[in-house]
Amino acid sequence: MAQRLEAMLTVALEPVSAAELADVLATTTDVVQNELETLRAEYEVERRGFTVVELASGWALQSHPDVAEWVTRFAHRDVSHRLSSAALETLAIVAYRQPISRAQISALRGVNVDGVMRLLEQRGYVEEKGRASGPGQSILYGTTDLFLDRLGLAALDDLPPIEQFLVPVETAHEIAGRWSGEGDEA
Repeated sequence: MAQRLEAMLTVALEPVSAAELADVLATTTDVVQNELETLRAEYEVERRGFTVVELASGWALQSHPDVAEWVTRFAHRDVSHRLSSAALETLAIVAYRQPISRAQISALRGVNVDGVMRLLEQRGYVEEKGRASGPGQSILYGTTDLFLDRLGLAALDDLPPIEQFLVPVETAHEIAGRWSGEGDEA
């Protein structure tokens, strides 16, 4: 039973009551409560990096307070890894149009992407995939396995179809008509 409790607490996003755990395991709340307290004592004796704690809303698996300094350092390490809108737009272009050069990305975005591309390379989301055959032999970029991992994808084929993000052709024509004055009814 200890193994099943550990597994459930590992995947739980929120604390889980002993009653909920007992229901899943088809046992009593007292049995679950005793098993969780036994696990907590074993982890303490073994000086594990995690512990089982009873919180107001239920039981949870947490890092041990003795390692809080290192956990905090580790958690803050990734804080600066969030991407700006510009970086996300650029990454989407690379993902859907790869292999693609910086000049092609800049043309699609309408702005210089050199800094953003450097950032994406540093973070390990894009990499050089080859060289263009034309003049200057530009570097062609594509996404990495890390990019796929972060999105929870096994392959580029698992990306959602780009069409679902585009405005329907009819709507685009309607908007273009309004801009050109063709859609005026007056």
